[in-house]
Amino acid sequence: FGYVPASIVSLGWLLVWQTFLVGRARKRAGIAYPQLYAEQVQVKASPEALQFNCTQRSHQNTLEVSPIVTLSTLVLGLKSPFAAATLCGGFVVGRIVYTLGYKSGNPARVRNLYAHISPRVLY
Repeated sequence: FGYVPASIVSLGWLLVWQTFLVGRARKRAGIAYPQLYAEQVQVKASPEALQFNCTQRSHQNTLEVSPIVTLSTLVLGLKSPFAAATLCGGFVVGRIVYTLGYKSGNPARVRNLYAHISPRVLY
């Protein structure tokens, strides 16, 4: 069962890494707290603002699904720990690729199907 907690910890580290990416993008774009996203005027004036929005959105999207991925990993881990850890680990790897592509400022280019399939199998 040790693989299951390790995979969940990797999900936590993914979220920490994404948080750092958001902070860096926020600083580059000059978006002050507590503003969650750059306004449309800021996006039109600065490509960094668009990249900030995309980085922030990739992080928010991961936050939205991480509770169900965690719970599903734990429940599946009771019956099949290796499968649960593999799917959660696959989700984390998929999210890394997804984040790197999405934060580029061109979200349409992200075609990481595995990042979207893996959590659905866990559900």
